[in-house]
Amino acid sequence: MHAIVSKIPMIKNVIVFLFLLVFVPSVYSQFDAQISQYMLHQSAYNPAAVGQSKMIDVIGQHRLQWIGMPGAGTTTNFSINSPIKIKKQLHGVGLRFLDDRFGGFRNQALNLQYAYKKLLRFGDLSFGADIGFVSVGFSGDSVAQHKITLGEYHNQMTTDPEIPQVAVQGMAMDLNIGVMYSSKAWYAGASIKHLNNPLINWDKNEFTVPSTVYLTGGFNYYLPNPAYIMKPSALIKTDFKNSQIDLSALLEYNNEIWGGMSYRLNNSVVLMAGMNITGGLSLSYSFDISNNRLITSNYGSHEVLLIYSFEYVFSRKKTKCKCIRHL
Repeated sequence: MHAIVSKIPMIKNVIVFLFLLVFVPSVYSQFDAQISQYMLHQSAYNPAAVGQSKMIDVIGQHRLQWIGMPGAGTTTNFSINSPIKIKKQLHGVGLRFLDDRFGGFRNQALNLQYAYKKLLRFGDLSFGADIGFVSVGFSGDSVAQHKITLGEYHNQMTTDPEIPQVAVQGMAMDLNIGVMYSSKAWYAGASIKHLNNPLINWDKNEFTVPSTVYLTGGFNYYLPNPAYIMKPSALIKTDFKNSQIDLSALLEYNNEIWGGMSYRLNNSVVLMAGMNITGGLSLSYSFDISNNRLITSNYGSHEVLLIYSFEYVFSRKKTKCKCIRHL
């Protein structure tokens, strides 16, 4: 408790830095998929977070975006990561898979992740990278074309030469890097996704996936009753053309149940809740309510996150599995 209090000035500096970026204009046409429970699945956007919990983490996350809106998206994030020791040096390794669909677009990615961890006096400093492939497809053959009448006997289909008229798909190498500092009291991280600006070719069409910067941070604030912990956090992502800011707070009770909310600037309000089902297994849910004009055209977004955390201990005599929940 005293260690946490002594670090409050440093924590304030980190949070103030993040919150200052709230004044960056916020729009919503970024390439990367939206996730609301970002604080519980940090390896999805920062490879430096792999092995952060000192446990083997298996994480599944599924999102239904804008229920009721035609062509609204679905996103599935899956990752598995683990700490490893090599000659007394701690590292992290992981595997990440993404399947993101929106309208006629489908974005898939598969990445191997690695993090080098340096033990400092009060926490861990981690440098991470992941490399893999990003595959982007577009169902041009399913895009509706509308007839326009030019006269009594002439109809013409409206087409845009920049939009593929057939199903197309392209693949390119993808590189992401990140850095993170974490301790029992607070954490802060920065990452760049699509560092190499992957070039996707679709026959006669091509586009470049823009690099996106992620900044995140949070801390644990113990209330007078130590069974309750307040966990404020923030996530900022930008490709320097479009930016988005999430401000969040979770209240956890006795390491068993938690709930809270987020505010996504000019976009939505998010309600979250979760629980530790059994040793090592936790389930959480979030519901997004649009706070802009989209509120009249959808019934919100739903996101489910399932985490299984366990420790696999090797010994000469026997091998055992020890399960501990991790947030």
